[in-house]
Amino acid sequence: MKHSALLAVGLCGLALFWGCSRPPSETVKIGAIFSVTGPASFLGAPEEKTARMLVDQINAQGGINGRKIEFIAKDSGGNPEKAVSFAKQLIEEDKVLAIIGPSTSGETMAIKDLCEQNQMILVSCAAAEVIVNPVARYVFKTPQKDSQAATWIYRTMKDQGITKVAVVTGNDGFGAAGKKQLEDLAKVEGIEILANEVYDKAATDLTDILTKIKGTPGVQAVVNWSIVPAQSIVAKNMRQLGMTVPLFQSHGFGNLKYVEQAGVAAEGILFPLGHLMVCEQLPDTHPQKKVLTAYRQAYESRYQEDVSAFGGYAHDALMIVLEGLRRAGEPDRSKVREAIEHLSNYAGVTGVFNFSPTDHTGLTLDAFLMLVVKDGKFTIYQP
Repeated sequence: MKHSALLAVGLCGLALFWGCSRPPSETVKIGAIFSVTGPASFLGAPEEKTARMLVDQINAQGGINGRKIEFIAKDSGGNPEKAVSFAKQLIEEDKVLAIIGPSTSGETMAIKDLCEQNQMILVSCAAAEVIVNPVARYVFKTPQKDSQAATWIYRTMKDQGITKVAVVTGNDGFGAAGKKQLEDLAKVEGIEILANEVYDKAATDLTDILTKIKGTPGVQAVVNWSIVPAQSIVAKNMRQLGMTVPLFQSHGFGNLKYVEQAGVAAEGILFPLGHLMVCEQLPDTHPQKKVLTAYRQAYESRYQEDVSAFGGYAHDALMIVLEGLRRAGEPDRSKVREAIEHLSNYAGVTGVFNFSPTDHTGLTLDAFLMLVVKDGKFTIYQP
């Protein structure tokens, strides 16, 4: 099969048939830890589905450098303790080449040092900037940086004349990391935080917190930063309380299921996200257009459900590892790590990656767009 055919199944940029001298039975093990069930299932379920789909496609086409991929996935349920246990199992028993995931920042931070100490490649699907700052040699991540998301939110606010805001965040790793970025960047971007509240990630009603914010004089907008179902609850409670100020969400809002749960209350929510969910609105010359449309078509055809940004993080995590393997020529972890660290101008679903020894995210502000919920769908925000 020619390389051009690979584009149709979402494998843009990988020439999968180099060097088929190895026996087909010789496999490369890739581990994964995803929150397929539990409160972060909106993240982990599409991630696991995406990775499994890609592995099936790649193996059907001969594998990488003649080797098939053996995919070993674990469901952590969003529990950091389970993530640690599974990471140890993947490292010590399964002896995988690399681990992709976990889905959440808290889980990733729980296993970051373990992977670094064991020289295990970890390409996280979680967003918190502390995952890669400071840089650990064997740890990478595919979502955009929290600071980039906060910058997009604040700059969009200023364009709307908004300078005084309320911040609400979940009490998990992603929420804590986002809270810090919002606080650190507020003064730089000319934003004043008038109210700053943290809620339990398992909360099912945030009326008390939002009532307090409603009663805070001067609040012109609310920013919610979380990845849990509370994202929808914030929107519904604000509507129930008659709050009319704009609601901004983090890039953790990148799944239409959150919109479905919020119903009409989701209308008008603004949030930064990559290009996947609006890829049909991009010009054909956009460097990601082919990989975005191929992935979206393949995923939605196979699973009969909307694609999400979270599945895109897993797409990029797996494909980056496999591109590193292809370039290394053999499943030598040190060589694969080195290849990943010097991967440049690599068009993925989340953005165009340019890794370096000092940057293990490899994405710029251009990896984001500001989106808005309109008629129950995501669309590019037009000021």
